[in-house]
Amino acid sequence: MADITDIKSIIYTEKTLAMQEDNIVVVQTSTRMSKTGLKEVFREYFGIIPIKINSLNQSGKVKRFRGTIGKQNNTKKFYVKLPEGAQIESLAV
Repeated sequence: MADITDIKSIIYTEKTLAMQEDNIVVVQTSTRMSKTGLKEVFREYFGIIPIKINSLNQSGKVKRFRGTIGKQNNTKKFYVKLPEGAQIESLAV
């Protein structure tokens, strides 16, 4: 069962802000989130049923810090198309 705590953040970059004009919100989540789970979260917590959801798996980069090699966490990004006129109040910039 997906929960709102699986959503890590909403991504705000120049590209994603331009996408928000077309009612597309970019959400970064944990790797265990699925499309149907994200759809449930949007329906339960925000009262919006998304039109379309695209997903993107991002593997963590390997970084070197003070001579030791580490790896960043894997994440999942979702591109969520909202219905026309629907807006999430807590996400408004």
